[in-house]
Amino acid sequence: MKTSKFFIATQKEVPAEAEIVSHRLMLRAGLIRRLSAGIYTWLPLGLRIVRKVERIVREEMNRAGALELIMPVVQPGELWQESGRWQAYGPELLRFKDRHERDFVMQPTSEEVITDLARSELKSYRRLPTHFYQIQTKFRDERRPRFGIMRGREFVMKDGYSFHADYADLEREYRNMYDTYTRIFTRLGLEFRAVAADTGAIGGTGSHEFHVLAESGEDAIAFCPQSDYAANVELAEALAPGARPAAREAMRKVATPGKTKCEAVAELLGIALQRTVKAVALMHDRDFILLVVRGDHDLNEIKAQKMIGSFRFATEAEIREHLHSPAGYIGPPMGGSGAVGAKVRVIADRTVAAMADFVCGANDEGYHLTGVNWGRDLPEPQVEDIRNAVAGDPSPDGKGTLEIVRGIEVGHIFQLRTKYSEAMGARFLDAAGAEKPFEMGCYGIGVTRVVAAAIEQNHDERGVMFPAPIAPFEVALVPIGYHKSEAVRSAAAKLYGQLLEAGVDVLMDDRDERPGVLFADMDLIGIPHRIVISDRALAAGKAEYKGRRDEKPADLPLDEVIPTLLKKLA
Repeated sequence: MKTSKFFIATQKEVPAEAEIVSHRLMLRAGLIRRLSAGIYTWLPLGLRIVRKVERIVREEMNRAGALELIMPVVQPGELWQESGRWQAYGPELLRFKDRHERDFVMQPTSEEVITDLARSELKSYRRLPTHFYQIQTKFRDERRPRFGIMRGREFVMKDGYSFHADYADLEREYRNMYDTYTRIFTRLGLEFRAVAADTGAIGGTGSHEFHVLAESGEDAIAFCPQSDYAANVELAEALAPGARPAAREAMRKVATPGKTKCEAVAELLGIALQRTVKAVALMHDRDFILLVVRGDHDLNEIKAQKMIGSFRFATEAEIREHLHSPAGYIGPPMGGSGAVGAKVRVIADRTVAAMADFVCGANDEGYHLTGVNWGRDLPEPQVEDIRNAVAGDPSPDGKGTLEIVRGIEVGHIFQLRTKYSEAMGARFLDAAGAEKPFEMGCYGIGVTRVVAAAIEQNHDERGVMFPAPIAPFEVALVPIGYHKSEAVRSAAAKLYGQLLEAGVDVLMDDRDERPGVLFADMDLIGIPHRIVISDRALAAGKAEYKGRRDEKPADLPLDEVIPTLLKKLA
């Protein structure tokens, strides 16, 4: 491809709308253009990258035995009502009516449609297992679309769905997809990690997320360098720290006026933050619940929800009703049948349950308690794992300690089991002639999100540094003085033809621009290899080579350019 016949739309200035690195660079490099909030046009350069990601995904899915199809973007609302997700999915599901006042949705995912297909077509165990997938546009009406493609409303996703006669076969396919996704992200040239995860709105049982590791990642991942353990922080178990030490201090009530945060209380009292305890008030139906975590730890809402069911945070009025204190000074109540907070259910994190002589709210405005101990001063609480794991925690597999890294979720695999087949009456006849619901699996990859994630992981001050498998072009051929020098023009044309004949995906920049502009644009759009042809180099029988990640260029004899590039691209 020559730039004179292509569409290069680079920008020097950073667009005001851009929030993170990938968003800025995708706009500056001319990969995308914003149409509306969370909705983008993919320009020719960006689309080449998307197609390369799709090709690798498609090749590995086909290799794994999955069958490609395409399902409609517009889906009947009655299927979502049948599955129970019409209301459960929330406002992210874009609903609308046609001219006949029938309900429809824009697909955010396709469990309902594929289950409807399966119940019509897969009547017998003889047709199982079957795995269908598509690479298709999705729409989720994000309340606050941001970060460009990373958290957009319209995007391209590979979603696959497998159907099985029994759970053992679902587990086999789940392992197959785990291995397939590992190959896909390895071929994409990304540094990634697979982590155990929560199933979220999709539902089901087993679940793994695949994260591209990047400092800008929205998700925190707990992993053990000494073992294979890895899990989303939302799911990572925080182990109990050991036996509780003996009490040494007497409990005292101390004045802490205006100090409503653990950090402020610790500073006032001159103690470590780790000696404080904070209480979070929740409502579950009509029950008032107090969750207690250490002052430097964060409540894990996913764990809490799994333990007590759906909840909401208590209002100020509800806190005052049950504890007779404003928020900021609350703590576990002393208990007793007639005491304030007698009907409060207290759940302490494992770490808090092992603390002695700690500091907590006194349930009295402007006061905290010091030297507090379970059993002596407070009733023994219900003990659960309700906090986020942190760096330095022991690994749940007992093989080391945890570290925390940031990750961008680009893939997710689920064991749906019979969640949708039961709800939608999708059944088959087994070998004995009995009707059974399908065991189902679900497997997604954010194709367009992969592009943004790759940029977040691979960039420098000059622009993008795409991994070679998904770069828009493999090689940039930059002839200096192309419109002025016949020698440069002839040599460039010859080398360009040789590269094409060798099967190299090459972009020749034949624009009439200054060398600095040409180099800057090729660096910005992230082409991995650059060959420069100039009169000076030609006089010495050489060309200049520079890898996108190299600090300095190097001279190459002209007859070694092709062999060198092929070796680097192999």
